Amino acid sequence: MNIKDSKILIVDDESEILNLLKIALKKEGFENIYEAQTGKDAIEKFEQNSPDLAILDVMLPDMEGYDICKHIRKTSNIPVLFLSAKGEELDRVMGLAIGADDYITKPFSLKEVALRVKIQLKRNFMISEMSKEVEEIKEKKLSFGPFEIDEDKIEVKKNGEVIDLKPKEYKMFLYMMKHKNQIISKEKFCDEVWGEDFFGFDNTIMVHIRRLREKIEDNPSKPRYIVNVKGLGYKLVDKEN
Repeated sequence: MNIKDSKILIVDDESEILNLLKIALKKEGFENIYEAQTGKDAIEKFEQNSPDLAILDVMLPDMEGYDICKHIRKTSNIPVLFLSAKGEELDRVMGLAIGADDYITKPFSLKEVALRVKIQLKRNFMISEMSKEVEEIKEKKLSFGPFEIDEDKIEVKKNGEVIDLKPKEYKMFLYMMKHKNQIISKEKFCDEVWGEDFFGFDNTIMVHIRRLREKIEDNPSKPRYIVNVKGLGYKLVDKEN
């Protein structure tokens, strides 16, 4: 996402300040700008438009900007910048304590405000991208019962100990982990895991299942995890849970 496509909510009871901020932001390439002059209107605009950043005046006719920030923080972590004529340390601390990301004292430079907006949006974008990467990494680690598969390392562990599986065994077990508690037919193993037609592979599948059990089961003759579903196929379960 280009940060200049971001939606920005500006809240101030002075029309002149709203217009100046809007002009300054548009000069920087921001087009999706929403304005409000009361706390009630600000909350409605926030709910309707889901902005990516909010600039809030502290003193409004019907409520304080702090209250708007509290409302935003119930559902969103977007950057919030406060504008205020108050410059006392206690006011700044209060704003930051309730979840603001920056505090700008009036009178202010419009270029400075625009720069701070860009900095906050870039920072938020980077955090969002990092979160996505973390989620993608998590998705590549599968867990079930005592087992864990790390797809990047092509590694299977049981109770933290690495299990040595051959490539076909690994692929079969990975497929079972991704479809745990589901019946998987021999035909499905051939189609989805090996990319082969089922014809002639019946015994081969059985042999690989037996070898898998020997490596992952505590007692292969009484399997707890890879169980037969008579006439249908196999299922990865945890029979004691």
